[in-house]
Amino acid sequence: MTVPDEKDKKANVIHTRVPDDLDAEIKRRAQSLGVSVSNLVRNVLSHTFGLVGDIVADGAQIARSARDGSPAPTSILGWQELTLNLNAVCDRCNAILARGTVATVAVTEGPGPRPFRCLTCVKELGHDAP
Repeated sequence: MTVPDEKDKKANVIHTRVPDDLDAEIKRRAQSLGVSVSNLVRNVLSHTFGLVGDIVADGAQIARSARDGSPAPTSILGWQELTLNLNAVCDRCNAILARGTVATVAVTEGPGPRPFRCLTCVKELGHDAP
């Protein structure tokens, strides 16, 4: 009996049940991005853990600011359209923004992270105004 090399091992598989409408949405998004459903789900899961970490870090910064007066997170002054040179995730709706597509990036006051938004979410900003 031979022991398989590390390079021969395949990645783990996760099985889950999803409603029909979510299944259709995942397949539609994968097709529109030109990626497999498997790659899309893997990327979404990977980005989600990063986003959760960022949210926790932002929450901790806000708590520190309230306690000791350290600077608050930077304010977003506006959104600038650009053609992406890397894949990104919309910070509002979690849409995957593929490299080479047009999206927006936050113009912020001071240093700090600059979130991305899809064009749909940025257009909705105008609809939220009183």
